Amino acid sequence: MDHENLTEFILLGLFRNEDAKAMCSVLFSLCYLAILSGNLVILLTIRGSDLSEQPMYFFLSYLSFMDVCFTSTVAPKLIIDFLAQQNIISYKGCMAQMFYAHFFGATEIFILVVMAYDRYVAICRPLHYMVTMNRQMCYILVVVSVMGAFIHSLLHVLLIIRLPFCGPNQIDHYFCDIFALLKLACTDTRLLVIITITTTGVLSILTFVSLVISYIIILCTLRTCSSKGRSKALSTCGSHITIVFLFFLPLIFTYVPMGDSVRDDKVFALFYTMIAPLFNPLIYTLRNTDMKNAMRKVWCQDKLFEGK
Repeated sequence: MDHENLTEFILLGLFRNEDAKAMCSVLFSLCYLAILSGNLVILLTIRGSDLSEQPMYFFLSYLSFMDVCFTSTVAPKLIIDFLAQQNIISYKGCMAQMFYAHFFGATEIFILVVMAYDRYVAICRPLHYMVTMNRQMCYILVVVSVMGAFIHSLLHVLLIIRLPFCGPNQIDHYFCDIFALLKLACTDTRLLVIITITTTGVLSILTFVSLVISYIIILCTLRTCSSKGRSKALSTCGSHITIVFLFFLPLIFTYVPMGDSVRDDKVFALFYTMIAPLFNPLIYTLRNTDMKNAMRKVWCQDKLFEGK
């Protein structure tokens, strides 16, 4: 089967146990609904309240939107494939899925960096905060994040579409990821593996390290703040740090090793495609007084009765 005639791939999925697939379909469907509802509640709460005027929540609304988009590129197909006899995806569908997964995932990475920068300016340069993080700058940072993610994702797709695929066409993964596809190419892909590790793996490591360093600087600065301000800032930064570890560590384990096993990659991929987006709403709301107050105002009907 040459590249010109290749029209589809077969996704082997998370596992081969047929008895557990129906139960997993229900479980992942519930997780997906929780991801959609939780992140959309955050998004609509921020957009429907005064929180949207604050840069941190402005970026958080985009992070929630990216969570929904990122998971939606993977979860629906995964859930359907649990019930299907043969999990087929077209060649074009596979390329599209890979593009959007990398696009939304990279955008999420850049927004997490922007959020760390926002907290750094707010805590370490408070007198310059309103000038530095004005609304125009916020939009510029979001646009730059999207453009950077688009270039990153496009490069990955361009690497793959130039490769010959002559069979087999079985992808040992639950979505079209670049390493799983490189294993099927009928040519030497060692250089492309190194390029992928450099562009995605090293980028993930450098981003993770820079985020950790920035939060260490922030935490050191908090020692000079008042106890009330320190408590609020610690709560906010604690939420951010939790998401950073939950998202980046599995990503690093996926894209840095050069081993042949893809089974571990599938498990790690679950963390940044399903688990992190699932816990984001909980982490950002349960410990955040501003979010809880905004949710009461937006979603509760108390204000309707107050006006009577």
